[in-house]
Amino acid sequence: MQITETTSDGLKRTLKVVVGAAELAERMDKRIDELKDQLHIKGFRKGKVPPAHIKKVYGKSLMTEVMEKAVNETSSQAIAERKERPALRPDIALEGDKDALEQVIDGKADLAYKMTFEVLPEIALGDFSIITLERLVATVDDETLAKALDEIAGRSTTYAAMDGRAAETGDRVTINFAGKIDGEAFDGGTGEGMAVVLGQGGTIPGFEDGLLGIKAGDNRTITATFPEAYPVATLAGKTATFEVTATEVAKSEKPVIDDEFAKTLGLENLEKLKEAVTSQIKGEYDGAARMKLKRELLDALEKMHTFELPPSLVDFEFNQIWGQLERTLKEQGKTLADEGKTEDEARAEYRGIAERRVRLGLVVGEIGERNKIQVSQDELRRALIEQARRFPGQEKMVYEYFEKTPGALAELRAPIFEDKVVDFVLEKAQVAERKVSKDELMKAVEAASEA
Repeated sequence: MQITETTSDGLKRTLKVVVGAAELAERMDKRIDELKDQLHIKGFRKGKVPPAHIKKVYGKSLMTEVMEKAVNETSSQAIAERKERPALRPDIALEGDKDALEQVIDGKADLAYKMTFEVLPEIALGDFSIITLERLVATVDDETLAKALDEIAGRSTTYAAMDGRAAETGDRVTINFAGKIDGEAFDGGTGEGMAVVLGQGGTIPGFEDGLLGIKAGDNRTITATFPEAYPVATLAGKTATFEVTATEVAKSEKPVIDDEFAKTLGLENLEKLKEAVTSQIKGEYDGAARMKLKRELLDALEKMHTFELPPSLVDFEFNQIWGQLERTLKEQGKTLADEGKTEDEARAEYRGIAERRVRLGLVVGEIGERNKIQVSQDELRRALIEQARRFPGQEKMVYEYFEKTPGALAELRAPIFEDKVVDFVLEKAQVAERKVSKDELMKAVEAASEA
């Protein structure tokens, strides 16, 4: 094999690789030797077919197979020998016209091809110790804890039917209804046995208000208007009239938040329930604070590292982002004009996002590689289990997907790797803690997300 560099322009490389006819012949002989004991050819016993006859019968197809394998192996070898780090899979182009390639297949000429690719840039990592960050720390106050406990109790609310009761806020009213718009029935406007909990806002504006004071057996006409943003376009903004019959009014009975209630949730007493809820809320606060801290750390890493980006990686990332944007707009029935942008403005914005992602991806990868940061099989296994838990009853399907889909495990590994690199850099950086309220934390997180 002969390798000649024909182009070296920035990160772009073009190599010409020549695989001699003699080497191809050796590869051909080896392939025939592998096949001779498997072939069944009329007139010959299995394993006794002469190599010359195999070449005569299958020569062209076998040589095509040999050439393809030779290109795959020699291109990888060429990159390894030069210690190159391609940004993406190289583009391979065989040299010569149809007649020239026939000469190669016939074993009368060398195989020559060009491989073009972009290499990853050399990255000089910055001094992480000069990065200054702030970690926000929020505690769970009594009001937040009480609200959370009340919501938990609310999910355990039971309802008892009450004869003659006039429906109040918090009651559950079971109704039959038939709706019309401009005197005409519409899809989804009729139903029986629908339960409405007054005050929860589970219906269109005005409908629940029309049920206040109703008793079992009462009939009412309720007028309500669908919101302008209602997902069914034919109903959005329309005013409907509903003929309603109440079949039951049930009073809500929320459990008392005490030791006995805690036991129904599998906890020893109310104090243990408070500890568990406090821990959960604190975990949510810490998670939000980490998201903000991570975003600011990535911002600092991006500003700290300047280097040429492989255009192919930026194009690939941009196309991924742009494709997702187009799908989202199509699903929402919107256009870029609805977002107040021209296509050129949007493309410029999203190309900037693509460049940021590529730059940070390369920096994070470089930090991980130099510091031997790896994702263990145990960490990957836990992530896979967590992913499967998101689809109750379909766990087997999830496992099979990750087992059979190329690249799926890499997508699962990537965020774990990134978080481990972030933790590594945070240990080197100067991180000061500041205590804040829940509201201050959420405002700071929202501001960081908008940025």
